[in-house]
This record gives sequence, structure tokens and C-alpha cells, in this order.
Amino acid sequence: MKKCAFNPYLPSWEYIPDAEPYVFDGRVYVYGSHDYYNGHVFCLGDYVCWSAPEDDLGNWRYEGVIYPKTEDPLNRDGKMCLYAPDVTVGPDGKYYLYYVLDHVSVVSVAVSDTPAGRYRFLGYVHYPDGTRLGERAGDEPQFDPGVLTENGLTYLYTGFCGRGDRSRTGAMVTVLEPDMLTIKEAPALVVPGSEYSAGTGFEGHAFFEASSIRKRGDTYYFVYSSEVMHELCYATSDSPLGKFRYGGVLVSNCDLHIDSYKPADLPMAYGANNHGSIVEIAGKWYIFYHRHTNGTWYSRQGCAEEICFAADGSIPQAELTSCGLNGGPLPGKGEYPAYLACSLFTKEPSVYVGGDRFPKIMQDGRDGDEENGYIANITDSASAGFKYFDCRSVRKITVSARGYANGAFEIRNRWDGEVLARIPVQYSNVWEDYSAELSLPDGKQAIYITYRGPGNASLRSFTLHCGE
Repeated sequence: MKKCAFNPYLPSWEYIPDAEPYVFDGRVYVYGSHDYYNGHVFCLGDYVCWSAPEDDLGNWRYEGVIYPKTEDPLNRDGKMCLYAPDVTVGPDGKYYLYYVLDHVSVVSVAVSDTPAGRYRFLGYVHYPDGTRLGERAGDEPQFDPGVLTENGLTYLYTGFCGRGDRSRTGAMVTVLEPDMLTIKEAPALVVPGSEYSAGTGFEGHAFFEASSIRKRGDTYYFVYSSEVMHELCYATSDSPLGKFRYGGVLVSNCDLHIDSYKPADLPMAYGANNHGSIVEIAGKWYIFYHRHTNGTWYSRQGCAEEICFAADGSIPQAELTSCGLNGGPLPGKGEYPAYLACSLFTKEPSVYVGGDRFPKIMQDGRDGDEENGYIANITDSASAGFKYFDCRSVRKITVSARGYANGAFEIRNRWDGEVLARIPVQYSNVWEDYSAELSLPDGKQAIYITYRGPGNASLRSFTLHCGE
């Protein structure tokens, strides 16, 4: 039987943000950077890869380390981090990995005969005279490469543009020769940063980082993180060289702008930076992105949502869900881990991660320990939302909780709906189960769990019980 697919789609103890998803030979491969649980900075780990059959997106396989950070000649001591990579298939059929180290401004390239490596260092992107891209006078700093190869040429998109920095103009495209290293056409601007967006159509959603490029039909989709960081936007062109036109927001990791189930300006999760791309899998399209855990920016996990294309090629913004790649709602019965929460909020709205002020998804143990995640730091008004479930005859709910709290969990099927069940909990330093009767309407439903009362609780899971 196929496994249910969830968000995050990888195990709760794995932290792979900045996803670049591709389908090779019937499997979906996800390439990204590698955060640590409780890490102190971004991207501390080696590159690893996970893959899944394109017809079974809940069944992910660990492919292992595909590229250690000490492989790069500039980083033999391992002191620099591997930032967000991308992969493309070259004219020779080999797989090429493009990346940037965190303290240098050049683009490194590695190569492999297979999608999951192991990749070996090949060289640095350079001009015909040997000068490395990023080191010639006038070059902008290299960051977050995105790559597309077609007709024997590779289009390399890079850039980082913070607000207030007029030395950086926006996302640039550089055309490479078939050797995958030598520059054929020098960098040219494709999408402006915030300091140069006036009058371009990108105002308010100008380029910040996270270049990614895909092609659908005859249209090129440039996916990027905007100046507000929590959203992934897209721009379209009929040429990989532009002119790109702003399209809209694909996803926000705090669900801002979505007005289908709550006000558009109300954040429903704790966002921060974002990075990902779109991909077609078995005839459906998805946007991959990441969320933040542990109350910090540095322990990010990959998520995905289904998207659709309008007749004109535009893409409506995707809503955050717990069911992501599942192809529809999850079964409305059985036990679900709390780390699947796609909404996490209190009575104090916040677009961005807020440390210990707010509830957070975390785990026991250290990075690499295969410990299931849970929600911690649950104080009065803290709420977790889970969407969506196909409910039939739900009659009871059980929550597994611990912590020094002496209040109750309230159950709703809307974030601001009426209380459908109330479950008192007591002080406990071990996980305890508490239950209450619950009657949910049949059909597609959300579950919201809100804590009321004194103390600080943690939530491990909830179970929906069905019966006649």
C-alpha cells in the first residue's frame, strides 16, 4: 500500500531546506542545503539527497551524503558552509551540482554519473580568460545558483539583494558553454532587487534571493524569494534571458495573503526566509518550500503543496496544509503526530519566527537522533492547526501531552470557530493521553487545537476515533 504523504514530507528529524525537486527515471529527487537541529547558523551539514517514487510520494528513501563540504578545494578544512545548491543534466547526460560556499563569491561545480551521486568536484564557473565569476570587476556577489540546461547551453541564475543595498541590482543570468564551466554570455539582469524595482511591476515583491528556474511548455518560470522573505514568487518569460514579468506569490510560509479560511493579512505560522521551486510529478504540479522549527531560522524543513495553472499560465497562491503531496485530505481517523501542524499561532499575530515567545516544533535529543518531533512551549492561547482530513463518523479525540500545565485543550474545525470539545490536562513530566467526545461533520475538515490555562505544555499527537 502507498504511504500517506505529509508536510514536512521527510522524517521529522531531517532538516533539508532550499529544495530543488526533479524527476529522474520515475523518482523524485530533492536537492537542498542541510540544516542541523538546534543549529546556530544555516547549512551546517554536507549535501544529502532523498528520493521517492513519483507514484508514492509518502515513501521517501535516504540516498546518503552526495557531496561533503570538504570536497571543495577552497574548503578542505570544512570551515565554510554549503549554501543552497541546484542540479542540472548536462549535454553529456551527466548530473551537475552548482553551489556557493558561505564566505566566497564564486560558483563551484561538481559532477556525477547518477542523480544521487556521489558528486565529485569539477571546477569553478569562469570567464574564457580563467577569471572566476564573481571576481571580475563589476561582477555582483554570487549566491543561490539556479540552473537550466537546454540546446547545449546552461543558464545560471544567481544573486542576493538586501533592502538598502544599491550595490546589488537583482537576479542575474549567465550563459555557460557545454563544458558547464566556461562563460559564453556575461551576467545580465533578469529580475530587479528592491532598490531598483520602481516602475517594473515587481514593487513590494522584488528579488531577494533563492533563484530557481523551470520551463512549462514554452514559458520559463523564474521562482525566487522576495524582499519580504517569507514568500516565494514567480516571474515568467518566453526566453530564459528575459524579459521576465512579475506573476505573483506561489506560497508564503506564514500563509499571508491567503483569504480562503482566514483574513488575508493574518499570519497563521511563523515565517522567515524561503526557498524552493516548482516541479511536475505524475501529471500534477507542486511548489516545494520550507518552514522553520525550534523557534529559530536555522532548523528548516521541507514542505510542498499542489499548485494549478490557469489558462493564461498564471498560478494562484497555494495554501499551507498538512497533507501536501498526498493528493488530497488525509484519512479522518487514527493517530497523527503534532509536528504535522501547518498552522501555529497565538493571540499575538507574528509574521516571523519569534524564539521563545511562541509555540515551536522541536524534538528531543540531538541532530541526527531519529526522534519524532512535537510542539513545545504551548502557553495560554497557543494554537496548532492541521489541514485537511476526510472525516467520517468521528466520535472522539485523544491528545498526547506532557508538561507543567494545568488547563485544557480546545478542539475546533475552524481557527476562530466554536469549541467542539474540551480536554482537561494535568501536570506531567511524561507523555499522557487525554480524551473527549468529539462530533465532526463528515467531509473535508481541519483540526485546530488551542490551549487555555496556566503553565507550559507540549503536544506529541492527536488521535481521531470513528464509530457509528
